Amino acid sequence: MPSSVLDAIRLGIWDYEPEKVESNRFDPTGALPGSNEKLDILARRLADGLPLWHPEDRRSYDDTVRAED
Repeated sequence: MPSSVLDAIRLGIWDYEPEKVESNRFDPTGALPGSNEKLDILARRLADGLPLWHPEDRRSYDDTVRAED
């Protein structure tokens, strides 16, 4: 059983859905969308088998409530 989307792709499993992970099990980020920092965080989440998006991630430049890294 693959542990991440990347593992599933390597195994040729194209309909893989990762197990649900509660948002309190990984940290949100205040990195700006599209920034290298945000892309690094998304890549790390993907490699760790976590969801790409956290409900408290910063979504735009104007977000007034920003998560701490």
